[in-house]
Amino acid sequence: MTTLVIVIGIIMSSCGSSKKLPKAENPSGETHLKVYCSGPEFRSDDKYFRSNSEGESLDAVTSKKKALINARAEMAAQIKAVITGMEDNYKNSMELNNVENIEEKFQSFTRQMLDQELAGTRTICEERTKTSEGKYKTYIALELAGDEIFNAMNQRLSKDAKTKIDYDYEKFRGAYEKALQDYREKNQ
Repeated sequence: MTTLVIVIGIIMSSCGSSKKLPKAENPSGETHLKVYCSGPEFRSDDKYFRSNSEGESLDAVTSKKKALINARAEMAAQIKAVITGMEDNYKNSMELNNVENIEEKFQSFTRQMLDQELAGTRTICEERTKTSEGKYKTYIALELAGDEIFNAMNQRLSKDAKTKIDYDYEKFRGAYEKALQDYREKNQ
C-alpha cells in the first residue's frame, strides 16, 4: 500500500505544468559578459589561497604583467588578513609579558615572508582576448597552498633564535587554522 502511495505521489508531482519559465532578461542597456578565470572554482578554499584579475594593454606581455600584479596584490591582501588574525589569536594564547615582543617580531617577519612566498604562486587559469580597440586583455587566476604559507612561517620562526624562545608550534598552528577559518567564513 505504501509503495502505491509513493508511486502516485511521484506521478502527480511529475504531472505539473510543463510551462517553461521565461529566460531572465538583461536590464535595459546592459550586456552580460563572460569573465574568464573567474567563478567558484577560482575562489580561495580551505586548502588554497586563490585570486584572479585582468590586465589590459596595447602590448600582450604588458597586459599579462598587469594581470599578474593585480592578482598577486589581491592574494597578498588575503594572506595578510589571515596572518593578522593568526597573530591576534597567537598573541592571545601567550603570556602577557611576551605580547609586545611577539607583535614586533611577527610584523617584520610577515612583510619579508609575504614577498618570498608570493613568488611561489601557480597560474591555474590564463586567457587572452583582443578588444575591438585592438588592445590585449589577459585574465589570470593564481593559487598558493595554505600549507606552504604556514610551513614557511613555521620554518622562519623556529630558526630565528630570538623568536624561538616564545614560539610554540601547536599554539601557532591552532592560531593559523582558526584565522584561516574565520577569514573563509567572512568572505564566502
